[in-house]
Amino acid sequence: MTVREGSLEAPTRHPLDWKSADFYDQARLDKELERVFDICHGCRRCVNLCTAFPTLFDLVDGSPTLEVDGVAKQDYDKVVDQCYLCDMCYMTKCPYVPPHAWNVDFPHLMLRAKAVKFRKGGAKFRDKLLSSTDAMGRLATIPVVVQFVNAANKAGVVRGLMEKTLGVHKDRILPEYASTKFRGSAQADASFAVRDGKNTPGKVAVFSTCYVNYNEPGIGHDLLKLLAHNAVPATLVEKEACCGMPKLELGDLEAVARNKDVNIPVLARLAREGYAILTPVPSCTLMFKQELPLMFPGEPDVKAVADAMFDPFEYLVLRHKDGLLKTDFKRPLGKVSYHVPCHLRVQNMGQKTRELLEMIPDTRVTTIERCAGHDGTWGVKAEYFESSMKIGRPVFRQMAEPGPDYVSSDCAIAGRHILQGMGETSAQKQHPLTLIRIAYGL
Repeated sequence: MTVREGSLEAPTRHPLDWKSADFYDQARLDKELERVFDICHGCRRCVNLCTAFPTLFDLVDGSPTLEVDGVAKQDYDKVVDQCYLCDMCYMTKCPYVPPHAWNVDFPHLMLRAKAVKFRKGGAKFRDKLLSSTDAMGRLATIPVVVQFVNAANKAGVVRGLMEKTLGVHKDRILPEYASTKFRGSAQADASFAVRDGKNTPGKVAVFSTCYVNYNEPGIGHDLLKLLAHNAVPATLVEKEACCGMPKLELGDLEAVARNKDVNIPVLARLAREGYAILTPVPSCTLMFKQELPLMFPGEPDVKAVADAMFDPFEYLVLRHKDGLLKTDFKRPLGKVSYHVPCHLRVQNMGQKTRELLEMIPDTRVTTIERCAGHDGTWGVKAEYFESSMKIGRPVFRQMAEPGPDYVSSDCAIAGRHILQGMGETSAQKQHPLTLIRIAYGL
C-alpha cells in the first residue's frame, strides 16, 4: 500500500493521553521520537522555523550513519529543549499532520518528552519559578517590594548575579511589575443593554491573565474602555488562576490540571450564562481553546469554555460584522508595524487585529507573520537568549523597515522582545488594544 505524499485535509488533533502509563514510558517515547525525527529528517521543510529542527538535522548530519538511527538517544533532549511549543510547524509547514497516516504532531510529541523529563525531576528550580506566574506576581507586587524588584531587574550587578544563580540572561529586558494590579483596580461596566449579534454574544467576561494583572494592567483597562465605548456590558471573571500555559511548556501537566480545576468551573458557569469570554493574551486564549480540550476531551465544562472563548479582536471584528461596532475613529495612527504572534496564528481565525487596525483612517499597517523567538520564558533563559535573538532577527528588521510610528504585537512579551531587537528607534511600543483606544480618542 502506498502512502500519499502530504495531506490535503485540514489538520486535526488527537487528544493527549497524558494520564496513561504508556505516555511516560521512556522506551515508547524514544521509539516515537525516532519515528517522527526520521520523517522530519527526510522532509526538512521546517528548518527555518526555530532552532529545534536545525539542532535535529545537525545531530543527524554529524552521526556515523547520517540517519536518525545514528543519533544517540540521550541527545534527543537537545532537540526537545529547543522547542517552545509555538505550534507553527504543525499548523503551517508539516504535510504529515493527522489525518495523514504518518500522524506527525511534533509539538505534542515535544510536550510528551517534556512531561517525561519533568516527572523524572528534570526541571530546574529556575524553570519552576519562572512558570509560577501567580506566585511570582503576588510576591513581586507587594507594596515596597515592587519598587525593589523593578529596580533590581534594571541593575547590572543584580542581573549579573541573576544570570549566575538563576540562569536568567543579564541582557534580557524584563517586564516591570505593576504597583496596582489590574483585578484590584478594574472598572468593568455592566450597565449596558445586552445586544446579541448573529456572530457574538452581547455581554463579555474578561479573564485578565497573569501578565495583564501583574505586569501591564493598562492593556486590561484599555480592553474595558473599548467594550464600554461599544456599549458591551462587561464583567471580570470573579476568580482566576494562571491559564496553565507556562506549566504546560514546562511539562508539568499535573499543575495544568490543578489550575484548570480552579478556572473551568467559574468560566463554564459564565459560558452557560451566555457570556463571551475574552483573554487579552493569545497564549491564554489558545490554552482554553485548544490545549485544555485536548487534555480533558470528555469534560463538557471544558468544551463549553472553549466554545465561549474569544480573542479580543476576533470578538470585535465579529461585532463589526454584526453591525454592532462603532467605527468613529478620531485619531490616525500613521505607520504601524504589527507582528502576529504564533499562538494567535495557530487559532486559525485569520488576521482580525490587522482587519480592525486597517479600519482606522490614515493608518498604514505593515503585518509581519513570523515567529519572534521569545516565547513565554524561553527567551529569558541564559542558554536560549542568543537563539531567541537570532530567531527574531528577520522580524526585527521587517518591523523596523517602514520607519513605524508604533510597534505592536498582541503578545506584549513579543512586543518588548521586538523593540529590544530593533535597537534605537523612535517608534512607540503599544499593544493593539491600546492603539484602538488611542484611535477612538478615549
